[in-house]
Amino acid sequence: MAAFGYQGKDFLLDGKPFQILSGTIHYFRHVPEYWRDRLKKLRQCGFNTVETYTCWNLHEKREGEFDFSGILDLGRFIDIAKEEGLYCIVRPGPYICAEWDLGGLPYWLLKNRNMHIRCLDKDFFEKETRYLKEIFNVVRPRQITEGGNVIMLQVENEYGSFGNDHDYINALAQCYRENGIEVPLFTSDGPNNLFFGGGTVDGLLATANFGSGYAENFSFVRDYRPDQPVMCSEFWEGWFDWWYEPHHRRVPDDVAESLDGMLSSGASVNFYMFCGGTNFAFYNGANMYDVYHPTITSYDYDAALTEWGDLTKRFYEVREVAAKHFGNLPELTVKDLPKKAYGTLKLNSRADLLDNLGNISSPVKSAWPLTMEELDIPFGYALYSTVIDYPVDAEIELEPHDRALIFIDGAFAGIKERGGRDDKVEFRCLKGEKKKIDILIENMGRVNYGTAIPTEYKGMVSPARLGQQNMFNWTIWPLPMEELGGLEYVDCSEGKEGRPAFLRGELVIECEPCDTFIRLDGFHKGFVSVNGFNIGRYWTDAGPQKTLYLPAPLLKKGSNEIVVFEVYGCEKPQIVFTDIPDLG
Repeated sequence: MAAFGYQGKDFLLDGKPFQILSGTIHYFRHVPEYWRDRLKKLRQCGFNTVETYTCWNLHEKREGEFDFSGILDLGRFIDIAKEEGLYCIVRPGPYICAEWDLGGLPYWLLKNRNMHIRCLDKDFFEKETRYLKEIFNVVRPRQITEGGNVIMLQVENEYGSFGNDHDYINALAQCYRENGIEVPLFTSDGPNNLFFGGGTVDGLLATANFGSGYAENFSFVRDYRPDQPVMCSEFWEGWFDWWYEPHHRRVPDDVAESLDGMLSSGASVNFYMFCGGTNFAFYNGANMYDVYHPTITSYDYDAALTEWGDLTKRFYEVREVAAKHFGNLPELTVKDLPKKAYGTLKLNSRADLLDNLGNISSPVKSAWPLTMEELDIPFGYALYSTVIDYPVDAEIELEPHDRALIFIDGAFAGIKERGGRDDKVEFRCLKGEKKKIDILIENMGRVNYGTAIPTEYKGMVSPARLGQQNMFNWTIWPLPMEELGGLEYVDCSEGKEGRPAFLRGELVIECEPCDTFIRLDGFHKGFVSVNGFNIGRYWTDAGPQKTLYLPAPLLKKGSNEIVVFEVYGCEKPQIVFTDIPDLG
């Protein structure tokens, strides 16, 4: 069997010096049918390794129930990488950041408010190692020592940015070894004394994450660990986007120049990202500094491959650098995948959310407003309803996590948004009247980085108020938006405007499907489901993203069901399928 390790300043593959040139591709951000396409493009760009996180919150979406099927088939992804001539680095976390909901930690951890995450807390450690053992069952037989292509695993992730529990890191590393992980283990942190001091431990390779200033950063790593190889485990090739902000581009585009310098210095490099992919469904995370910033659906990242896998100018520039350092590269045979503009689709039927609650959800009665975690909602929405039957003239006050639409007797009354829009919502009830208040709250993505993670609850995290008076006695409808088959549709002309609704249409494709992009001009905010697969959120009012990427494998020849959930109402019940992406 082959062997991989390191000695002194060199990585060694079968005893010979080996320089890693790796690129990040997250299997869970790409439909499985396209894994080979993306991996083949990575190899033909001159890279020798692929790196991926694993996502605890999807592999164990419900506690104790593990899923490694379909888009979560980590083993198949690693195997395809091997077939394409790539080694593999696996980063199980279990915290991964990655602009992913709660940094990859499952929502159900927050249900236990006495448990402390990412430290040697007995309850947390038991749960995370139970998950890691499932990952190890996939990875262990695929290690290079077993004839596979996995050459390294990471322990935790950027831990020094969070804490300094070295006993915890050592215990995790021991768990890896006790479960048959033989390849080298490493940590990754920002290259400064605080982060390296908190996140690194003796016995594990220490690597650094940064996007520029490689000479200075590598100098720090060499001084900190003079007896180990130097590696940038996350070279931030671009950056991610959040709503209300422009699309990020790397200016000046010095990626190829920086890569040349890093390889010339003898360092190993992992591009983060090589191909970013998509935050399907509601899986995006958020950042929380002074203001809450949820990440958009596209995870294009301004990478060498676009979100939809097209070759960019940077792809060719990086390939030239790889050829300079590694000699002959595989023949360049890969191409962009075909795109198709299917034109305008009229959405001809409508299901009002407030009229269909009983068809897609079951109510929960509670005096106190429960959070989404307490309601066992991993992602999506929750609707909170209560009735006021006494005279009152006051404003409705609310601090939702993250965005609340308020309705009074079924009529839209205003929006309360975390860190953003805060409408004045006046409520008046006369003697002898009864008025119903409905509050639809959307989980816009749990914070994935920083000190807010342990308290990142969603929904109505504190009571709504009439003036200073707390409101009690709620009927709550969990709305993860996973099972929508019970919706009762009517003709669009019969719908109630200005209320949340599902709009449905049929896209008929006569030939083999191609990739396409959906424009929702005239719509405002919601998500799109294609043949039951949630392709992600749109928010045309906020931007920057103006189209949603729809991969061809989610379509089929013949009839395709398209469902748009719109929270406000649209100018016209029609969407456009175009071959031109628009990320702003």
